[in-house]
Parts: sequence; structure tokens; C-alpha cells
Amino acid sequence: MIPSKTRWSEPEWTEDREQAASSLSKLLSIPPIVARLLVGRGIETADEAEAFLKGGAELLHDPYELHGMDAAVERIRQAITDGERIRIYGDYDADGVSSTSLMIHLLQRLGANFDYYIPHRTREGYGMNNGAVDLAAQAGVKLFITVDTGISAVDEVAYANELGIDVVVTDHHEPPDILPDAYAIINPKQEACTYPYSSLAGVGVAFKLATALLGEPPIDLTDIVALGTIADVMPLTGENRILVKLGLETMAANTRPGFRSLAEIAGFDIHKVTSTNVAFAMAPRINASGRLDHANGAVELLTASDRESADVMAARLDTLNRERQGIVEVIVEQAKQQWADKCQAAAEADLPEPSVIVVAGEGWNAGVIGIVASKLLDKHYKPTVVLGIDPETGMCKGSARSIDRFDLHAALNECAELFDHFGGHQAAAGMSLHRDRLEAFEASLIQSANAWLTSEDWIPKTAVDICCAASDVSLETIDHLGLLEPFGVGNPAPRFLLAAQPVADKRTMGKDHRHLRLTVGTGMKLEAVGFGFGELAERMAHGAFVDLVGELAVNEWNGNRKPQLFIQDLRVEKVQLFDWRDEREPYAALRRLLETASRGSRRTIVLTSEDAVRETAAACARTDAVSEHYYIGHYEDTLSDSLPFVEAIVYGLPPSADALQLMIANKLGKLQSVHLLYAKRQNDRGDRTGKTSFPERKDFGAAYQLLRRLGQAPERGLNERIAQQIGWPPSVVSMMLDVFEELAFIARNSGVVTVAETPSKADLSTSQAYNKAKRQSENNGILFASTEQLYNFITRGS
Repeated sequence: MIPSKTRWSEPEWTEDREQAASSLSKLLSIPPIVARLLVGRGIETADEAEAFLKGGAELLHDPYELHGMDAAVERIRQAITDGERIRIYGDYDADGVSSTSLMIHLLQRLGANFDYYIPHRTREGYGMNNGAVDLAAQAGVKLFITVDTGISAVDEVAYANELGIDVVVTDHHEPPDILPDAYAIINPKQEACTYPYSSLAGVGVAFKLATALLGEPPIDLTDIVALGTIADVMPLTGENRILVKLGLETMAANTRPGFRSLAEIAGFDIHKVTSTNVAFAMAPRINASGRLDHANGAVELLTASDRESADVMAARLDTLNRERQGIVEVIVEQAKQQWADKCQAAAEADLPEPSVIVVAGEGWNAGVIGIVASKLLDKHYKPTVVLGIDPETGMCKGSARSIDRFDLHAALNECAELFDHFGGHQAAAGMSLHRDRLEAFEASLIQSANAWLTSEDWIPKTAVDICCAASDVSLETIDHLGLLEPFGVGNPAPRFLLAAQPVADKRTMGKDHRHLRLTVGTGMKLEAVGFGFGELAERMAHGAFVDLVGELAVNEWNGNRKPQLFIQDLRVEKVQLFDWRDEREPYAALRRLLETASRGSRRTIVLTSEDAVRETAAACARTDAVSEHYYIGHYEDTLSDSLPFVEAIVYGLPPSADALQLMIANKLGKLQSVHLLYAKRQNDRGDRTGKTSFPERKDFGAAYQLLRRLGQAPERGLNERIAQQIGWPPSVVSMMLDVFEELAFIARNSGVVTVAETPSKADLSTSQAYNKAKRQSENNGILFASTEQLYNFITRGS
């Protein structure tokens, strides 16, 4: 047994859904597997599927459906006509940089008198600030256009109004209860807005403003929209999906120097760009500018008109990104230690582990704490807040990341009085507060988490899209999955569940054997690769039936293409049987297994036969295993349920098959693995007789004749004397004496065996001892059967 790391949410298929998938497949001439995936995502009609698969710019919504658009367009056009100075006010993350860059391209196209301003993350922080408003007034700015920010800037907008500066706010963050008194606000999430799609990124909102001002969608700017939307982890559904799909096509056309330079330095082909390339190669480098330096550098890249200047900026962002990675590693280690100390303190006080991670450190770079929060969340699956503390002022700037079903924005609202500023949404948020309020802040978050979340919510969930067998996976199937791209939040790459696949081969790969490669299935087999799953190789038996969840891909090598599954989670639901019965050096194998169990901190019981007790104890003493990790058990032991054994090593031949089955199935609960470590052939049982089955009548006769010749003899050592004569081991001779005594052929008294002078005739089959021993002997044959037969026997009662 190997448990999964996450809860698997498998799709429920009704007859109606099956019919809908079948209908879509026929009507649209798409593969059944693609049709099933569409239905699984709520796309059940031909019109919906057509729009999803083939929809383009014609499906974009009218920008004037956004509340405030008319007023915004009117004011901007007036400013352009009158030659007023316009200032774009952006944000320093990738969405803000993309929004700012898009507005620059737009206002250049419109011939506006403008410049742009992005606050410094560390010196100014998030959003508008009065100092920036003062600078604008001094420069003669008459109109602010905010992008990806401004919805919470109530005081700052009021101050701008006092200085004679109008503000048009374009934003997508959650609006506060009180909105700023701006000239116009465009935000699909504001209460007064009835726009049909509310999940636009900040750059998406800016694009809608551009569409309204130009009178048509500027498709050539969708590459910038794609960058900001993907980087800000917006759902790739509805309008976002269309914009990102168009944007990736525009990006692949290789027209913008900045993207060409960025792709080259990131090491991928811009002509084959995917949402994954944008998320994991482009976005981190764009974000690095605002995290460690100033976001203006990223804007310069996205607005560069020539390749030479773009190359310079791309190289600069790449350097910053590598520097950022080093800083993140240091802070992550410090944050981990701080969290471990909190957990230790809770344990010493006999309190539960805190349900929310809140860690803070002096000098922690505010530009990377969001990444640190994400890493801690991935490891512990708890809502996480990481804060950098200014040692001089005591002010903390924090970044938070959340789990499913815990609404960060709502939780921050519960303690809003503690903050100087805060904002965000369900999954991510930012805040600033004084260090004196950290304890109250942490307590409030923990209280909310304990009140809102159930025990199941603390286990990460993996959503499965479709179930299939390894034999169902083909190159054609994988190629058709491209119809569903681009993938991202809201439209993830399909996850496949391959249930009960036999493991034909297993091996580790990579540095330190950290990764796992499996070959699974019968007939047409499938290769599956699990990054970070390498330690499971030694816990997985050949022939085990494994359930795999992962994403399908094509492995291309030297011109060859073959299907491959990238494992995201796996499980083996039944106990696994590792058959070492042919091991040439069982004692060395025992030590090796104990050392492996100790390294993995697995609670192991060594079931030892009577003649192997000393060897077992010696093996335990000579390994690095500590006593907390193993227990030497005997088949007659009464074991406590409180001992959490996950592994059993059967060392030496068990006294009987029944004893082994009873111990494994009934006494040891949910074992993950059983290792058989005894000789596989009966004539290798340790005796020199070569006997391989139950003694025949002539063998009983030979033993009895020896007894008659002796007449009377001390019982001590008698079994061994007779064993040497008849060629059966002493244990079998002991059984024969029990039979003779039951049939009154002999008598035992005070340690002496006496043969009856005139015994009554009796058939051996009338003896209960004889029949019991014969049945047991026949049953014990299973101990030497095939691995599959023995596995079925051992687990029969579990």
C-alpha cells in the first residue's frame, strides 16, 4: 500500500452526460476523449463547444457594457484633443507592467501627450500614493489613468482631485465598500457593473478600454494581454481564453522584439510558445524587475522597438531573476525554521499546530515574499502569510497565499482595523501593518480558518478529468488534446486517472535518484515519469497494481515520438508483497531492508521464526536502524493496535501458512508492504533430509519399529535420534509421537516414552493429530507457491 498525497476528485458520469459527449463527438467530428473532456468541463452543447474550440475576436464582448466606460472614453478623448498631460499609473507586478505597456502602445497610437509612472515596490509600496500625486501635479499632469490598481485609492484620488487632476481608474481587484471619487471607474467586479465576464486581468480591463477608444479590438496587442493574464493567474475561461489564445498566436508570429529576446534568453522557441512557457519562463523574469529593482525595466522591454535594446533589457531581467532565486532560497530556509519553531512551541504547550502559517523577518525582501508564501503553501497546504519587517519603522509588508475554500480577502476583512492597507482576492492578497499588530493578525486568521474549514479541507485535492487504461493512450489522442489549449487556471491541462495498472518496470532517474520512471499496463505499455517521486521506487513491488493521476504528453527523442504520462500523484491501494525468497544472502538482505526502513522512518515489524531469532536480533543491532523504527515479533504475539506498523519483514520460514496469514491479515492492520525473506524451496528449509512433503505410512512404520526395538527410552533427545534414522526432521518425528500416543501405541510418563506391549490395531487416519498435521502440511505448500498465489492467500482475510 502506498497512499496518495492528495484527495482525488473523480468525475461523475451520468447517462445524460455520456449521451452529450457522444453527440458532441459526432456533430463536431472530434475524438470521443475530447468530447468527454468538454462535457466534463460543463460544455455540453454544440454551440458552446464551437465557441470554446474555435471562438475568436468575434466573441469578445462590447466594451461599453463595462460600467464607467462611456465617461472614461469621453474624458480621455478630451485630454488628447486638448493636449492635456496624461499619466499612466501602473503596478509593479507582471499584470501591472503588461497593463502599463499596453496603455503606452495605445496612447502612442492615439497621439496623446503622456508618460507613465510605476511606484517602487520597496520605497512606495502598492497602489497610488500622495507623493506620486504631488509629482504629477508638479509635472502638469491633468489626467491619471490607473491600470491594475486604484480601486482602493479613496484618499489618494480625493487628493488628486484637490490638485486638479482627474482620475480614470481601470482595475480588476475586489472593490472596497467605499469607492474612490474618480472621474470614471472601470472594474467588472464593481456592484454597478453588469458586464458578462468578471474575471478579466488588469491588462484585460485595459484592453477593453483600448477597444473602446480605437473602435475595434487591437488584436496586435493581445500578446501583452496574454502575458499579464497568465502571469496574474487569471482563469482561462470565457473572454480570457479568447484573449490568451489570440495573444499566443500573436506572440508566435514573432513580431514584438521584447518577446523574441525574452524567449531566447529563457531557452524556448517563440514560434511554439505555450501558456506554460509564459507562466514559468516569461512571467518570473518580468516580475523580477519590480521585485528587486524597478518595474520600469520590464516596461522598457515590452515597449522596445528594436531587438538590440530588447536584448539588453532581457539580459538584465534574466540576471535579476537569478538573483531573485538566490534571495528566495535564503528566505525560504529562514521561514521554514521559524515555522518549525512555532510548531515545536505549540507541541510543548500541548496545543495543536497553528492552522495558518504567519512568519515575518527583518530585512526580508518585500519583492519576493509572495514566492516564499507560495513555496510554504505547496509544502504544508495551509493558508500562508509572509511579511518583511522594516527594522527602523516596525512596519510590515506582507504577501499571502491561500488554499481552496479559505477566502483570504474575506479573512482580511475580519480584521481590517489592523492594517494600514490591504487588498487582494480569495487566493492571494497583500497587506501592510505594524509589527505590534502581528500577534492579533495571526490570531484572527487562525480563528477564521478554524471556523470556516473542515478536516477534509486541509487535504489538497486533485481533480481528475477522465479515467482510462494505458492501452487507451495513443499519440493521436494526445495530439487531439491540443484542441483544448491554452491551459491554465479554470482550464487546466486534462488530468487522467489510470487505475489498477500493473507495474512492468520501475527505476529511478536524475541526480540523487530523485525521480521515478515506471512502465505500466498490459499489452501496449505506457511510460510514466514522476518528478520527486523517486523514493517510492523501493516501496513499489514489481507487478503491483498502481493508480496513476497525471497529464499526457509526447516524449520526443532522436526523432522518435511516444506517449508519456507525467505523474502528479499515485497510490497503491493494497498491501504489496516483495518476494525475496530466492535471495542468496538473506541475512544481508535483512540488514539492508532494516536500514532502508530506518532511513524512511517506517515502522517495521520483523516476524521471525524460532530458529532465526538470534540472527534477527544481530541484524537489528548491526544496522543504523533505531528501535523506534522496528520491532521483533513472533507469530504468537499479542500486538497492540497502537503500534503503527506499515511494513512487515518475514524472516525465516513461518511455523505455518495459517500463522502467517493470521498475523498479516488480522493482527497488523493496514500494512503497506510485506517482504518475504525465506528459502523458496521446501528442501531448503534448513534440514538435510531432502524430504519435501508429508510422511507416508511407511515412514510412520519405520519410526514405530525403532521405538519397539528400544522398548523404553528417555524422551529427551529421542526425536533427534529417530530423525537421524528415518530421514525426517525432529519436528516431524515429534508429530509422529503425538499420533502414536493418541492411538495408544506408546505412553509418555515422567519424561520416559514406553511402547505398548499389545497395542490395539488402529488406522492412522483415525488420529486427530495425524489429520491436523496432514492438513497443515498441505496448507503450508502455499508458502512455496508463486508470488501471486501467496499474495492472494496472505491478503484473503484483510
